[in-house]
Amino acid sequence: MNNSPDYAYIAKLVMACWNDDSNAFAELYALTCDKVYNYCHHYLRDPYLAQDAVQEIYISALQNIHKLNDPTLFIAWLNQICFHICYDISSKKNNDQYESVGNEVFDFLQDDHDDMRPDTAAFRKADSEILKSAIESLPFNEQQIIIMHYFNSMKLQSIADAMTISLSSVKRYLSSAQIHLKQLLNA
Repeated sequence: MNNSPDYAYIAKLVMACWNDDSNAFAELYALTCDKVYNYCHHYLRDPYLAQDAVQEIYISALQNIHKLNDPTLFIAWLNQICFHICYDISSKKNNDQYESVGNEVFDFLQDDHDDMRPDTAAFRKADSEILKSAIESLPFNEQQIIIMHYFNSMKLQSIADAMTISLSSVKRYLSSAQIHLKQLLNA
């Protein structure tokens, strides 16, 4: 059984969507929704957040499909939307966790230990902003793999499964991303 998508057929469906054919978009959804959901679930590690992400992804795809210049690139374009929405949801989830901790943490941050001082925390925040900017400047696949591996603690095989690429490709992208990050952060 061949699981690779029929890009020519998908391109025809995209062109039909450009002519406001809602049945064509429904078929695009049917052809891609399982892989999109699996990717979101692997990335977010929460089935409910994954369902929310899938909904946002297809709303964004429907609203922006006319901006897609090459209909044969629909799958790659959809993958980018998946990554960005999952990244945003994951970032928001992490920020919400920090904000929901409450005022008792403020007292803890006033501790005199060097690693708990507010000025040290400010430097750490600045460092994390620099790192975030460096990661965002990486090529798309490298971004995904860095975030899934280091921030979501995913194993390399799980990343390969989520991205539907080989384990060796994941390792190659990870190595390349690490080199690029070292260059960006040491510049």
